[in-house]
Amino acid sequence: MNQLASADCEMRRALPATLQAAEEFFMDFRRRSQVLLGCVNSFAAELLVREALTNAVVHGCRADPNKQIRCSLRLKRRRLLIAVEDDGDGFDWRAAWSHAAELTDCSGRGIEILRKYANRVRYNGRGNAVAIVKRFS
Repeated sequence: MNQLASADCEMRRALPATLQAAEEFFMDFRRRSQVLLGCVNSFAAELLVREALTNAVVHGCRADPNKQIRCSLRLKRRRLLIAVEDDGDGFDWRAAWSHAAELTDCSGRGIEILRKYANRVRYNGRGNAVAIVKRFS
């Protein structure tokens, strides 16, 4: 049995909406998950976690340290669940999801990353919370 099949990692925090706080949370996740995931799976997991956190800070809260993002990560039984919610106004995720980003676009590549690397993505109706599922082989 490999380590991913037998080990769990769970993290839950409320953070000020700053890139520094998001990076500190991300680095904690990286330290905890690398041993469990290995190199191949770590790339996808880290990319999804970093993208969700960065989007909440930059787009959701406009990097306002008076606002918060709430993040919950659970790695269990070959599956990573990422849940991120921010204090921002939200966005029209349906329109963004149906738009394919071009190489020259300044935004929209985050949706492409989610489409490419996640097995499931769900936003709340307001567009200020996302749940992402990544399954590993």
